[in-house]
Amino acid sequence: MNSVLKIAAFSDGNIGGNPAGVWIAEQHPSAAEMQRIAADLGFSETVFAMPQGAAWRVRYFSPENEVPFCGHATIALGAALALQQGNGVFPLVLNAAQISVEGRREGDLISAALQSPPTRSAPAEPGLLAAALALFGLSETDLDERLPPGLAHGGADHLVLALKSRAQLAAMHYELDAGRALMRAAGLTTILLAYAETPQRFHTRNAFAGGGVLEDPATGAATAAFAGYLRDLAWPHGGAIDIVQGEDMGMRSLLRAEISPAAGSSIRVSGHARVMAA
Repeated sequence: MNSVLKIAAFSDGNIGGNPAGVWIAEQHPSAAEMQRIAADLGFSETVFAMPQGAAWRVRYFSPENEVPFCGHATIALGAALALQQGNGVFPLVLNAAQISVEGRREGDLISAALQSPPTRSAPAEPGLLAAALALFGLSETDLDERLPPGLAHGGADHLVLALKSRAQLAAMHYELDAGRALMRAAGLTTILLAYAETPQRFHTRNAFAGGGVLEDPATGAATAAFAGYLRDLAWPHGGAIDIVQGEDMGMRSLLRAEISPAAGSSIRVSGHARVMAA
């Protein structure tokens, strides 16, 4: 395969999901060429995979830069590998981690599940919190006291801001250039805004200005990091959470994260995928 497949990951059946480019070939193009392909395609991420022994060597590019890990592109890759190689679990070698993705095709339904890199979390530094609240026009009184602002990591760094109301989440807005400057200065891949409908069901939105994208409709990497953050807080997640994302963009996406009790361990993030028109 030497052309880019377009696959929407975490789709709600045959609608919604987050589009990703998937390039599978015997060798990666040059880094400059991968960056050009990702920019031309314009999706929030494009994943490039080539065989490396019994595994696949994987790199991810947004339209503006390389990113260390991307969940929805990994789900899209799992779907593409299932279509090309048959159902199975595929080991992946990233720039700074080794993970896996399982891809399955059953009739017209394609699904995939990734195992994230290890997770960790920490409280958000006050200066970063103040800057992020100002970016979104929020105040500390808008935040859900049960879920304190935190830095969450699951292969990449994300700032978590939990809001008290679904309406506040729907009203999310910010200036792309200001968000890009803040996220790049802080080393953030995304800022995740969340609303807890129940302890096991969340609605989220992800600002991805650092990659040149205002918002992602489904973000597997941030979901993995968020699930690890919930585990660290001893949140009553019951072993798994379901996330609805992209609804406010008209691209409803469904993600599930399974949370083992072992601190820092990998999170399993799963969902469906749909192949888009070329």
